[in-house]
Amino acid sequence: MTPLRPRTAHQPDPDPDQLPEPLEALARAFALLGTRGTGLVITALAKGPADLHLIHERVPGLSDGLLTRRLREMTALGLVTRTDHPGAPAPTVYTLAAHGKALLIPLAALTVWAQDHLSAQASEGTLPQTWNGT
Repeated sequence: MTPLRPRTAHQPDPDPDQLPEPLEALARAFALLGTRGTGLVITALAKGPADLHLIHERVPGLSDGLLTRRLREMTALGLVTRTDHPGAPAPTVYTLAAHGKALLIPLAALTVWAQDHLSAQASEGTLPQTWNGT
């Protein structure tokens, strides 16, 4: 079996508009889930509603800026619901919306696949230790 290698900078992503529909849909899914922190935040919110502090506890290493950007993006996409409670100890709470919950089974399957096929040693040096990027 050929080992998996990370994509290099000189290999651009395929243009989704030039792919057949099933592959175009898959390219869109990976574009979403390939954005740093997105899958981790969805998985963290699977444990229940959370404010920023609790999400940080569930996903250590996520920077404040990255977490805020991802939550804003996921809210705009309808994956996450934001509820404001002015004056409450946790003034803003995030919850998975129906579209976000629909990702839980595919993410669980992807997690099992990664545990079975991607060793921790193979990913060393290719995955960031903290999720501070964009």
